[in-house]
Amino acid sequence: MGTRFDLLVFDWDGTIVDSAQHIVDSIQAACRDLELPVPSADDARHIIGLGMHDALTYLLPGLAPAEYPRLAERYGHHFRAGDHTVKLFSGVREGIEQLRSAGFLLGVATGKSRRGLDRALNDSRLRPYFHASRCADEGLPKPHPQMLEVLMDTLGTRPDRTLMIGDTSHDLEMARAARVPALAVAYGAHPEEKLRPLEPAACVFTFAEAMEWLNANA
Repeated sequence: MGTRFDLLVFDWDGTIVDSAQHIVDSIQAACRDLELPVPSADDARHIIGLGMHDALTYLLPGLAPAEYPRLAERYGHHFRAGDHTVKLFSGVREGIEQLRSAGFLLGVATGKSRRGLDRALNDSRLRPYFHASRCADEGLPKPHPQMLEVLMDTLGTRPDRTLMIGDTSHDLEMARAARVPALAVAYGAHPEEKLRPLEPAACVFTFAEAMEWLNANA
């Protein structure tokens, strides 16, 4: 393992896979299907990574919670229809393989559902490289620290030996609440100006830069 960290926890959408625009498009299409107000692209990007209740409360505060499942179904329809367009960021496969070979424990903490993450892990063929994962429908979603706490308990690591790697303020807020250092990646859903105020250990702009930082600091 590394000299500083034992466990590296990755967010999925916007960190491992280039899916932020597809998520935005799917959210907007779902709202159109149900003749609901269509959120701006910036608002739709902001909620990437949150659990469904928190995301829809933010996007559509006037929508009754009883309507959430209908909107979630339409979102899922559009997202799955474009699944084939979602690709790994450049260098991710090689980087994840390298980190696993170096002895790091690897985890995923994501706002996706378990079914959605399982499908993504299988489609990307990255499942064998991750030791554990935690999804939004398995407990309290980001930015609550529970995802990281469960992963650390499962894999037997401490907060100071764990690093969260993610592209949203929700990832960094979760890490802060769990007393876990974080590496911000500014190539996904949230821009640098939303990430820097949360004081990550560093902010990088490509997955290659993330690997350079990890090789030098992890």
